[in-house]
Amino acid sequence: MDPFRTQAAPADWVVIATGLAALVVTTVRRLWLPARNAVTIAHEGGHGLVALLTRRRLEAIRLHSDTSGLTVTRGRPTGPGVVLTLAAGYPAPSLLGLGGAALIGTDRITLALWIGSALLLALLVTVRNAYGVLTVLLSAAAFLLVSWLGSPAVQAAFACAGVWFLLLGGVRPAFELQARRRRGGAPDSDADQLARLTQVPAGVWLFFFHAVAICALIGGGRWLLGI
Repeated sequence: MDPFRTQAAPADWVVIATGLAALVVTTVRRLWLPARNAVTIAHEGGHGLVALLTRRRLEAIRLHSDTSGLTVTRGRPTGPGVVLTLAAGYPAPSLLGLGGAALIGTDRITLALWIGSALLLALLVTVRNAYGVLTVLLSAAAFLLVSWLGSPAVQAAFACAGVWFLLLGGVRPAFELQARRRRGGAPDSDADQLARLTQVPAGVWLFFFHAVAICALIGGGRWLLGI
């Protein structure tokens, strides 16, 4: 199987139906709470990837059943490396969704699934708790099974659903963080840590998170819908 070959574009109804399904999952609280694990995986993976790219030492990633996560890195406590690492978490799901939408929009659905599998397997070696290993392993297994055994129609539906979920699910966490901060919670959030490191107010960092998520949703949605 050549992952670089193009496939038939997903039918319009598949793109719309999976988008509506992802919208329901990301807006209905009972569905969002368990599904948010996937966004947490992407969030912590974003921290970890940028830490490696900026030559920080990635010690561990932990994923918890309450959908929180923690990425532990070692390196200089100040400077561009730690700032970029902290800033990468919230935008990561949206940017992954944007990349997936670009691949689907150019009819490279199998390649999108293979890249997703590779990223999950790479993340797996850094996870240091049982729940995190289980969730990442199950996610990687789903991607691998669909990419190897799924028909073109199944691959297209799975890829579209996953990308829509990342694009839509990437919008909600920044609003949740904003609400927690308004109530006086989350004093050590990514935005607050960035504010202490850069002297740029946490509200500015929240605006950045919102802007990336909304722009990615618009751009990714246009790619998926072919407009």
